Amino acid sequence: MTSQMKSVALLALLSILLIFMGNALGGRQGVIIALFFAIAMNAGSYWFSDRIVLSMYRAQELSPTDAPMLFQMVGDLADRAGVPMPRICVIPQQAPNAFATGRDPEHSVIAVTQGIVQLLPPEELRGVLAHEMAHIAHRDILLQSMAGVIGAAITALANMLQWAMIFGGRDGENRGNPLAAIAMMILGPLAATLIQMAISRRREYMADASGAEYCGDPLALAGALGRLESYSARIPMRANPATENMFIVSPLTGSSMSRLFSTHPPMEERIANLEQMSRTGRYPE
Repeated sequence: MTSQMKSVALLALLSILLIFMGNALGGRQGVIIALFFAIAMNAGSYWFSDRIVLSMYRAQELSPTDAPMLFQMVGDLADRAGVPMPRICVIPQQAPNAFATGRDPEHSVIAVTQGIVQLLPPEELRGVLAHEMAHIAHRDILLQSMAGVIGAAITALANMLQWAMIFGGRDGENRGNPLAAIAMMILGPLAATLIQMAISRRREYMADASGAEYCGDPLALAGALGRLESYSARIPMRANPATENMFIVSPLTGSSMSRLFSTHPPMEERIANLEQMSRTGRYPE
């Protein structure tokens, strides 16, 4: 099974998890509602996941006159990757980060925060943009965006379950199992995160490798990752946890336990792999 097929299978698991949470919330009726909701979420995510995620972060599209250097970098990297020129958006936050979204390379978007443009030197910013261009070339962007949107829906259902447990519900066959509701309220978001981890971690390594090739400087990307990790600890980002998998570095800060369940690979490994690529010319398998 190819990596893309595995990711699609894991995305299907997210949808099944959504249906189980519907059962916990409303029994048989909840399953029916969640089933239609899952179908609508998948269809809607395919066509509108980029708009949904960009709206979450109030991202604004830029024109070439707004950021000529940024457009020049992205245009050159798009040529190297063999994909159409993506749209470029800016997120009005100082925390340095970036992500790519869209349903395919022909409808792709690279979003950068104001902070990343201001804080990174040009060669490292180019490395970040090359990483995001690799996600576009690899067609990761649809899966990551859909996983983020469905993950957000699962988190919202978990919150609904919490309120349902507090205020109770109607008796009868359409009422969910209370023990199942408690279990899904706790385990649902955790399971969604684990599935997103399985989708995201391997694809981050692949994007690092291809991004280093596109920009021609593995150490520039390695330096950017180290700098972004340091800045992220000092400048918190207002981010939806369900979209963590989309960013080049996790926008969430916290305990070592939260990092254990991060959708991103350990930063030390990513940097070490890029340093090895710089020495040997090959990215580790």
